[in-house]
Amino acid sequence: MAESVPREANQIMSIGDLAERTGLAVSAIRFYETKGLVTPARNAGGQRRYLRSDIRRISFIQVSQQLGFTIEQIRTALATLPASRTPTQKDWERISRNFRAHLDERINCMTRLRDYLDGCIGCGCLSMKKCALVNPADGLKKYGAGARAVIGDKLER
Repeated sequence: MAESVPREANQIMSIGDLAERTGLAVSAIRFYETKGLVTPARNAGGQRRYLRSDIRRISFIQVSQQLGFTIEQIRTALATLPASRTPTQKDWERISRNFRAHLDERINCMTRLRDYLDGCIGCGCLSMKKCALVNPADGLKKYGAGARAVIGDKLER
């Protein structure tokens, strides 16, 4: 009868295995480590060893970056996960709730941009007849520079 591998051993991965599983280059995983996004253990020979649960952390990082979140925002979110155990569904749900407000604001901003893009982006230039309706007398300038209507600023009427 073949000797079975302890369950815990099945949960440990080399950096190469993690790279293959996540589709990332080993250098990208090392970069995430330098930024504090993943924290591998080291074996007696000093080689990095990751938990299988790090696949989900890496996936979260990848998706978050694609959605425009900064490394610092991602690090802050991941810092709320337990370091001493594999995160549970409840742990991930908590992060999801915290990210939801940011995602909702981005969706709202993209929707405003889409709706303004073909006409006026609310920049305050007053160069189009529509700008006089969206931003009469350049009233949005009180909120600062840039595309104030797209950002979500509104004139009180």
